[in-house]
Amino acid sequence: MLTKTNLKKGDTVIVNTGSEKGKKGTILDIDKKSGKVTVKDINVRAKHVKARKQGQESGIIKVECPIDISKVNFYCDKCEKGVRLGVKVNEDGSKTRFCKSCNEMK
Repeated sequence: MLTKTNLKKGDTVIVNTGSEKGKKGTILDIDKKSGKVTVKDINVRAKHVKARKQGQESGIIKVECPIDISKVNFYCDKCEKGVRLGVKVNEDGSKTRFCKSCNEMK
């Protein structure tokens, strides 16, 4: 089942639960099928990589792992907190997102 969300790739979000609570980051990837989102510098894990070709280096690299989409909120710069987004349909038929707290267009 696909998860419905108003978040998009490149949005700034704030984590509202878990060990990363209060941290901000930008969305790198959204997987609507599993309901997960990958955020830059959030939920970083160490991955051990083995060299596959001669001359390629092996070692430990840092990888951002996905977290559940329900654990993040859109971060409004004007409100300076995590907020919900609404959608307004313009007269020409295009859609615009807005902050439900301060009604600023995003």
